[in-house]
Amino acid sequence: MTRLLVASRNNKKLTELRRVLDTAGIVGLELLSLADVPEYPEAPETGATFEENALAKARDGYAATGIACVADDSGLSVDALNSMPGVLSARWAGVHGDDVTNYWLLLAQLTDVPEERRGAAFVSACALVTGPDPADEVTVRGEWRGTIAREPRGTGGFGYDPVFLPDGGTCSAAELSPEAKDAASHRGRALALLLPALRKLA
Repeated sequence: MTRLLVASRNNKKLTELRRVLDTAGIVGLELLSLADVPEYPEAPETGATFEENALAKARDGYAATGIACVADDSGLSVDALNSMPGVLSARWAGVHGDDVTNYWLLLAQLTDVPEERRGAAFVSACALVTGPDPADEVTVRGEWRGTIAREPRGTGGFGYDPVFLPDGGTCSAAELSPEAKDAASHRGRALALLLPALRKLA
């Protein structure tokens, strides 16, 4: 069994990766979270892009533990806000991880924006680091297009899911089943691109 560190304390991300691996039939990987390894200093997320932040987190995890490490950095890119909140998505309202305050601030900023200009995309960059050399690094990006709703809908998911309406559907991301979300979501798309490298690791 090969150990794979997921550089997150978010159990929902761990569960999501496990579902993606199971669906792809990949066995032989034991997933660990940051709670399962000795604590180490994590560099602040100062990258200008999702890819830079994901790769920095995965490098830190591998360097500190010697265990192959996967990390993601994800967020919401809103057309009318010049792609913001972007890498600042988790702390858009000033406090890291306050989902409800973040999305209400976003809705307030878009109050006067008409429907045709409410386009947005969830973006996820995933990085896998399996060794000390650049050749041991893989970074991928997934995007999920949609629009921003006028008010939150649904209780599933996390982050901005209640205010994100995926293209081609009538439900918010927070109203989708976990399986339906995996099949369409930005992180699901990024992880799907990472599957060849994860299969090789397993």
